[in-house]
Formats: sequence, structure tokens, C-alpha cells
Amino acid sequence: MTEILSRPNVSSVEIDQLAIDTIRFLAADMVQAANSGHPGMPMGAAPMAWTLWSRHLRHDPAAPDWADRDRFVLSAGHGSALLYALLHMFGYDLPEDELRNFRQLGSRTPGHPEYGETPGVECTTGPLGQGLAMAVGMALAERMAHARHPGLTDHHTYVIVGDGCLMEGISHEAASFAGHLGLGRLVVLWDDNSITIDGAVDRSCSDDQLARFAAYGWHTEAVLDGTDVAAIDQAIARAKADPRPSFIAVRTVIGQGAPGIEGTSKAHGSPLGEEVLAQSKELAGWDHPPFTVPDPIRAVCSVLGDVGAKAHANWLATFADLERSAPKAAAEFRRTRERGLPEALDEALAAVPSENARATRQSSQACLDAAGSVLPELVGGSADLAGSTGTVYDDLVTRNDYSNRAIAFGIREFGMAAILNGMSLHGGFRVFGSTFLVFADYLRPALRLSALMRQPVVYVFTHDSIAVGEDGPTHQPIAHIESLRVIPGLTVLRPADDLETAEAWRQALERTDGPTALILSRQSVPQLRGKGFDVEGSVSVEIVATGSEVALAASVAEELRAEGYGVRVVSAPDRSRYTPDRTATRVSIEAGSTSGWTSLVDLAIGIDDFGASGPGGEVMAHLGFTTEAVLARIREHLGDGS
Repeated sequence: MTEILSRPNVSSVEIDQLAIDTIRFLAADMVQAANSGHPGMPMGAAPMAWTLWSRHLRHDPAAPDWADRDRFVLSAGHGSALLYALLHMFGYDLPEDELRNFRQLGSRTPGHPEYGETPGVECTTGPLGQGLAMAVGMALAERMAHARHPGLTDHHTYVIVGDGCLMEGISHEAASFAGHLGLGRLVVLWDDNSITIDGAVDRSCSDDQLARFAAYGWHTEAVLDGTDVAAIDQAIARAKADPRPSFIAVRTVIGQGAPGIEGTSKAHGSPLGEEVLAQSKELAGWDHPPFTVPDPIRAVCSVLGDVGAKAHANWLATFADLERSAPKAAAEFRRTRERGLPEALDEALAAVPSENARATRQSSQACLDAAGSVLPELVGGSADLAGSTGTVYDDLVTRNDYSNRAIAFGIREFGMAAILNGMSLHGGFRVFGSTFLVFADYLRPALRLSALMRQPVVYVFTHDSIAVGEDGPTHQPIAHIESLRVIPGLTVLRPADDLETAEAWRQALERTDGPTALILSRQSVPQLRGKGFDVEGSVSVEIVATGSEVALAASVAEELRAEGYGVRVVSAPDRSRYTPDRTATRVSIEAGSTSGWTSLVDLAIGIDDFGASGPGGEVMAHLGFTTEAVLARIREHLGDGS
């Protein structure tokens, strides 16, 4: 679509203005009815949004999940009313009642766009900057999918960002990455209104954003009048023709048309008020009841929707041709889109366990190699630590070859996680990313969105305890495992050996409703295979442990059994599945915070302070993680010694 289809007796200029006013006042009506929200951004950004949706965005309102649709991400998610207005106008399943229930409990128009709640919402946005980074992931996934299925994937990803998105540090990580990989089908429009909640942007930021994005290797340009539909249209057209990712600065006025409020922070996060809203409508010549979409605009949007439906029908015909000519390729495309797993996966992972001691990060690398041999859609990488985290693939994705599967994210933990979310949301890929566990703090906000959006991203966290050793307290995670366990929807698995690591990977890949964190050791651990865990007769002591401490628990249990105790050892890679034996004295051993264990056991052996610098084994011994030290703690608790 390069222009609005003509309408009898109505010029395109009139249609444009009527459509823009429809968006502006639908948004303002929503915020006013809720007495809560952000009217200013939608009122100022309506012209650029209408230009994009009416002239460039390829989408089918009747099929929001069509594989080759263009993606639209509202990174400035506080302006959600803008997106809801567009979805309603174009005929998505978002009726007027939902607009009237904006920000109300149970509505499909929540305060910020929520993936899975509203048809047409591509991702959850609101935490500023993450929408931009997820869009980068979608754009990367599109190029990678195009390299594998050129006839089935060839679309654009569009983003509207605000000043807050660009001030957040993740915008640097994501934009730098996109420029490096030359993601030319990514177009970002900046709502350049110079206002944040606290006031003018220049109170806190004086960046030259165009120069900044140009330095990343992006195509950049500016539209100095954000109401100039023709100029915005031409800028987007030039962006689409450029082989680089594109950044378009569109100068807008926040709360445009709201007397006494436009251009100020007052328009940002509060309703206009009945009086100002009425004045705004009068100035615009808007003589309609609240929540009105004029008939000419419904007609235009319906025709534009039909254009998208025809594009979708053409895609379906192409896919049907593929099913006839190359049924295996079509079936593989469908399988990956539906996140189905091949039967060969179980056999591949079953071959991983060995007899030799090794770190679980090395076990994980073996699992990744095995799984990757039967799952071509399993792609990912690390934040510049692949060799250390056991996430090495040899075929690197580059701007010249997107067909590969190894992604060099660089030292961009937060960006990596958000990009993985975008890739997962795009469909057709199973994704993983890795770093040291201590750096989970850097990416936690994006991991939280993985869980919120129920995306099956696999996070590989290694170097999981004080056994990291010489790097010292800065690199030794203490509270991190526990902090991950409290995130709803995140499965946290800390395997003890090859067998448990292979099972952890199997569970992670079988998940389709949320992320998994694999917590893996730096140091070698023995292959336990469950040996010596059970005890005949009555159980007086139950020792539960995770990961590398399971071997320590087994050693302690052997000593206690020699003293006549009935001891059961429980390996709990997923602590949420641990059911304590309330008839026994329960002891936990984990080289990390004890806060989550104290309600489950009688004696929690862990670390509630920071670590120390030194060889890993010496640090473990210094902090009490030896057979002798743990035995002493247990004997003291049992009253058998001090």
C-alpha cells in the first residue's frame, strides 16, 4: 500500500485529518472515561501512526497471527490508547465496549499493551526501551526466517518510540546490535515531542539522537512537522528502500490541540479533563459523541483491511503450493511455528550422559549440541561468554548470512534477553541466551517480561556459586538463584550431573508457556545417577541439595549412615517440586541464600553474606562447604556434638 484508496466525494487530505482526529479523540475519550492514562502521546503521534497504518503496514485484522504480517510495536507503551484506537478502527476484535473499559479490571484494553490480552498486540510494552529491543529481535528473526524460507517470510518491523525509550540504556544495546547486523527491514519512528513526565527533555538529556543512530550504522532522517502526512509517508518509503535499519525523528507536540496543555508535561500522564477535552473537540470541529468512528473512516479502514486480507490470502496460496511441491519443508515450517518437537529429541538427549566428571556447563554444551542436531530452529548465543557458558555454535549469524544459528550478542545482557523475547514472539524459533549467573541482574527486567508474556526462552546461567573462585565476590552469585525463584512463571532448574542436565534441557524445550533458567556449575561434578540417594528402613535425616552441592550431600549422608542414622538424599533441581518429609530432620545444602529454604527445612546450610577471592575449592572450604564442616553443623543441630 503506497496511498489511501480514493473515496467518492472525499479528498484524501480530508480523510487523513478525519482519521487522525478519530485516533486522537478515541484515545482522549478512553483516558477520560478511565480517569487514568496518558492522552498526550496519542494526540501528538496520531498523524505518524495513521500514516504508517494506512500506507505501509501489511496486516490482516481477521488474522492477527498471520506469519508474514508486518509487526508493529508501540515501545512507548504508556500511549496504549493510540494502539487500541487503531486496532478498533481497523476492525480487530476490539469492540467499542473494550475502549469504554480502558484500564478496567478484566478488559482487553489494559493500561499498557499486554501480549496475549489484546488481538494485534505483538508484545508487552511499558517498561521503556524494551519494546525497541524486542522489535530488533523480531527483525532479526524475520531475516533468519527469510534465509530459511524466502518464499514465506519477507516483512517489515515498525516501532514507535518515545524519549524515555531512547534514554533507557537498553536502547543503546539494541540499536548498536541492529546496526551491526544490518537489519534493514526495521523502521523506528521517534515521537520527538521533547517532554517527559517531569518536564522538558532538555532538563536531563541533550543527546543528538540522529547522530547517535547514524553512528550505529542506521539510515536516519527527520520530519520537522509531525502533522505532515506526506512528509512522514515519504520518509517511511525511503526508510524501506534503504538496506540499513532506519530511524526517523518525527517532531510532534504532546497533547496537540488541547488548549493550555499541549506541549507541556501536563498532557503526559493525566486525563485532559472534561472542559479541556470539550475545547479540543470544538477547535478540531469534532462534533461527535464520545468513542465515535465516523462512517467514512470505517469505510476506509475496511478497504485497507481488505488489502491486508488479500495479501494474507496470497501468502496462504504460496504456502499451499509449498505443501504440494515440498511437503517436508512445509511441514517443518508448520512444526516450528507450532513449537512442536521431533521424536528424535529424546534419543539425542539420552545419549548425552557420560561416566566422566565434568561441570554441568559442559554437560549443557553437550545437550545443546545434541538438541541442535535435531532442532534446526534452536538458535541463540551468549553475552560474549559462549566458550565459558557452554553455548558454542560454529555457524555465526552475520549481516551477510542470516541462515546460521549462532548469535554473537556482545556484552549486552539486557539487550540480549529482550532481543530473545522478540525472536520468540516472532515465531518459528526456539531461543536461548547465556551469561554468568551473577549477571542475571543485568537482564532481569527482560527475563521478567519473558515470564509475563509466557515465552519459552531458555536462559543458561553458569558459574553459579562461590566456586567461581578467584574472580571473587563481584562474580560470585549469592542471592541470585533465590531471586530468580520468586519470579512467577519462571522455571528454575539447577541440575547435579549429566543426567539431570539432559532432563533439564528436555523440560526447557518441552515448555511452551514460559521461560526456563538453567543454573550450571563452573567446576566439575561427579556423575551421581541417583546412586546412594535412598536408604532402607526408617529415615531420620533428609538432606536436600541442588546442583554441585548434591555430591556434597551424598558424601555427608555416607558418613551419617556409618554413624547409624537413616539418611535420605534428595536432589531438587526444581525446588518447587520438593516435598519435605515432615517425619525426619530436614537439612538443605545450597551455596547461596538460605532465605527460601528456612520454611522447608529444619537446618538450612548456605551463604547469607558475600563470598571471597581465592581458588574455588579453597573458597568453598572457607565458607563451610566441605563434608567435615557440614557434618559438624548437622551433628550440632541433632545435639550430637559442637
